[in-house]
Amino acid sequence: MNTAAGLLSVRNICKSHFDPNIGGQAEALQAVSITVDHHEFVSVIGPSGCGKSTLLRIVAGLDQPNSGEISVAGQRVSRPGADRGMVFQEYALFPWKTTQANVEFGLLLKGIKKEERAEIARRFIELVGLKGSEQKYPHHLSGGMRQRAAVARAMANNPKILLMDEPFAAVDAMTRQRLQEELTAISASERTTVLFVTHAIEEAVFLSDRVVVLSGRPGRVIADMKIELDRPRRWDELAGERRFNDYREQLTRLLYGANAPVEMSS
Repeated sequence: MNTAAGLLSVRNICKSHFDPNIGGQAEALQAVSITVDHHEFVSVIGPSGCGKSTLLRIVAGLDQPNSGEISVAGQRVSRPGADRGMVFQEYALFPWKTTQANVEFGLLLKGIKKEERAEIARRFIELVGLKGSEQKYPHHLSGGMRQRAAVARAMANNPKILLMDEPFAAVDAMTRQRLQEELTAISASERTTVLFVTHAIEEAVFLSDRVVVLSGRPGRVIADMKIELDRPRRWDELAGERRFNDYREQLTRLLYGANAPVEMSS
């Protein structure tokens, strides 16, 4: 298991919360340790309720662990910061702002001058394939386009690491595969470091350099698998490749047992 110091270091994170069903504390995460190196794409998978999203929120500084430590580039994380960009499953765009204004928002908070932030925003809007949609409001955009705008907003702020919480779960299967291909291309071209949470095994294999597997609650790391597939990655080239299917089946057995059916990306 990879536990050496990296850009992101998650060390022995434990998290409990009050569960009214049992009238006491329920353990969500148990001694979770993960590292993510510079320019690495790491996915976290696990059964529903195993604490994947809780872990991401702790890394983002939106939640606090009971014990353990998070650091980014050697700096301990205790609250949200510009060194971490977050993309949620929900699009989280301001409905009263245009695409351009949404993407500029983090730059505005950082005090970047109007002309510079407009230029930076236009670059990332074009990068995610939304050129021509700068003055459209979120309700004028499809689900896939809104998520592209959310990715552009996070990346425009130049975070050290991009945190993504099942960002493609709400779109249809065809759009999802297209967004996955675009994300692999963008993360490669921008050399972006990504920690990505998903419940879909195929998505994790397709996107990642490594896949970390969490057990059922309380979530603990049970595997850290390196994915050695050539880049760039395209679904029409990978779907039938033996190595891709081998990784998928190995991860399925880790999660569900040797006799479980292979989970397909939805």
